[in-house]
Amino acid sequence: MALSPKGRRGYAAGALVLAAALTLTACGGGSSSGSTTSASASAAGGVKLVQPGKLTVCTNIPYEPFQFKDASGKIVGFDVDIVDLVAKKLGVTQEIVDIDFAVIKSGAAMAAKKCDLAAAGMTITPERKANIDFSDPYFDATQALLAKKGTGAKSLEDVKAKNLKLGAQASTTGLDYVKKQGFDPTEYADSAKELLALQAGQADVIVQDLPVVLTWLKKPEVAAKFELIGSLDTGEQYGLGLKKGADPVLLKTINEEIAKAKQDGTYEKIYVKWFGKKPGELG
Repeated sequence: MALSPKGRRGYAAGALVLAAALTLTACGGGSSSGSTTSASASAAGGVKLVQPGKLTVCTNIPYEPFQFKDASGKIVGFDVDIVDLVAKKLGVTQEIVDIDFAVIKSGAAMAAKKCDLAAAGMTITPERKANIDFSDPYFDATQALLAKKGTGAKSLEDVKAKNLKLGAQASTTGLDYVKKQGFDPTEYADSAKELLALQAGQADVIVQDLPVVLTWLKKPEVAAKFELIGSLDTGEQYGLGLKKGADPVLLKTINEEIAKAKQDGTYEKIYVKWFGKKPGELG
């Protein structure tokens, strides 16, 4: 995803965000999702974890198909499956914490030991690198424009020429991109609210990560009234985020598992599972 200063999903004042991280009550994929321990616990290879026997992962849902709740309420998705590879290697289980994306992007969530790492469809940017460490890239991303049918627009230039109402998710690279193009879009707190705004007519066009848009368009009620009018090749890549000065063993393990999955075919299987296409074929 590409907050600001900038990425998916800019920047909030550091002290305020850190305070929020310390006080936020998290909800997530397990019975202990909202808790942390003061003492770190070691996993395989001596990796220090914030909860014994768990790899605690901060995310911001919904962000389908990267992380979202299925019909049973379980958090699933592409990011979840990628992190499961790391958890398995460490001999622990993944514990997911749903938390505000601003707190993730700023690095405050990891600094406050709310989680060991962040997996939130998060674009690697120089601004974010100032606050958090990133794994090697695990997903090539781009942005897309979703519009109500009949606008006649096929590009951002058309959106401007036709004076269409543009919406974007707050604190994302998509928002940053269109602002740099001279737009002042309405901002929505998360992707679900952004889509609802489009459906309610509050926006004529919205900008969002291409995989998210393609997932929305698989739903008949969305495909019947809305269409993909263009993609924006922004050259983005997602990375898993860790606190600044990350545990080198944890970072090494993450990078090794990403590389291994790409080499042995596991990555492709996960990719096809969630996107219906092989890497390089999306969009």
